[in-house]
Amino acid sequence: MNTIAIIDYGMGNLHSVAKAIEHSSVASKVIVTHDRKTILSADRIVLPGVGAMRDCMGEIKRLELDDVIREVAQNKPFLGVCVGMQALLDSSTENEGVECLGILPGHVEFFGNQLVDENNERLKVPHMGWNKVTQKIEHALWKDIPQDARFYFVHSYYVSPSDDNHEAASTSYGHTFTSAVAHENIFAVQFHPEKSQHAGLKLYENFLRWDGHADV
Repeated sequence: MNTIAIIDYGMGNLHSVAKAIEHSSVASKVIVTHDRKTILSADRIVLPGVGAMRDCMGEIKRLELDDVIREVAQNKPFLGVCVGMQALLDSSTENEGVECLGILPGHVEFFGNQLVDENNERLKVPHMGWNKVTQKIEHALWKDIPQDARFYFVHSYYVSPSDDNHEAASTSYGHTFTSAVAHENIFAVQFHPEKSQHAGLKLYENFLRWDGHADV
């Protein structure tokens, strides 16, 4: 049976993620855990996350999960969600600067307090609600998800990958930012698939079918 470990470090909407993944496949066993052996033995890994980066990284390190995450991110189908995506980069400007996991090169930036749209109208931060996701690459996780499908976002920070080849999707909110990244067996999204109805459930379904290879 396909086993999915949802990494529990106390900072994610774990129940919603687990239920959405269970809904996407009856042939999978979903385990919410911070146990090292369970994570290492799982077939697929999901790293969710909400909240402040300093708190997230603090809990990851307190539970001694940082090296575990780095290890499974090398060779298993791996999905990061929201702060779980941001944590994969080198650092975040949040909380006056936080060192992240350094799995993908790049940094996490703040939208700013003076964000405006094309009509110079003030935009609220956090970016909250439905927005279009423009796919930048072909990928197995985009299968049967239309271009510019709408997903649900809640965030004040966004990722800025150092390698443009890692950008899997972009979204516009005041400016264009990276809303999904992909590299080899890693795929990560800024939006919340579990809150994104049909398109989000389809992405989870695609993840459960994905063998972790970068090709479509």
